[in-house]
Amino acid sequence: MFNRFKQWRSRRILANSRISPEQWQRMANKLPVLSRLATDERQRLFDLATLFLHQKTIEGAGGLNITEPMRQAIALQACLPILNLGLDWYAGWQSVIVYPSGFTRNNTSVDEFGVTHTGNVNLSGEAWLKGPVVLSWTDTVDAGQLDGQNVVIHEFVHKLDMLNGRANGFPPMQKGMNPAAWAELMSAAFEDFQRSPKIGLDRYGATEPAEFFAVLSEVFFETPELLQDAYPDVYQLMTRFFQQIPLE
Repeated sequence: MFNRFKQWRSRRILANSRISPEQWQRMANKLPVLSRLATDERQRLFDLATLFLHQKTIEGAGGLNITEPMRQAIALQACLPILNLGLDWYAGWQSVIVYPSGFTRNNTSVDEFGVTHTGNVNLSGEAWLKGPVVLSWTDTVDAGQLDGQNVVIHEFVHKLDMLNGRANGFPPMQKGMNPAAWAELMSAAFEDFQRSPKIGLDRYGATEPAEFFAVLSEVFFETPELLQDAYPDVYQLMTRFFQQIPLE
């Protein structure tokens, strides 16, 4: 009964959407990261993005005015990782906050000698456990250009990672996936990446497993051939997790 009601409600939201298919198509054409999608996949992405915008709020901070095209661009890229997973993978939080440019956060860390360090860190994006996704618009506006760097995908993949707790590079597995195989392959690739940089993979991924997973996800969707060249087993693993095959 609940599933039927949920489907009925989704159909009603889609039928009453103020964003036309032509508007979605125009925005998608501006995002090369979506160019690999077949026609039916694009339509499903448009529907998913419509439901996403109904469920989530996108708010400007620091005086930024959020326009309809900005909302559409964020929604399309946010929904790409869950195209074949569903919007329930983004359950448990409400808002996206967008700053005009990079923002700072006070950070406290403890080094290997037990010494506490505090200071401000500059960020282009951030995902909070059970809280909002925070983005810099100057970084978001250039996302989706097939350069292997996409702050929207990066931060929303953190949200997938956080479904079973704090982000650690170990998201909930899809049915039929082997958690031990994920841990083994990703850990080996992470250790290798720390020792040896790879072309097209941001070195920020070497900082910790959660960032490694998010960086690899950016590359998986934007420049998958580079991920396949660097870590073919990880590429195959991620096709099973996201249930997408970018190179097909």
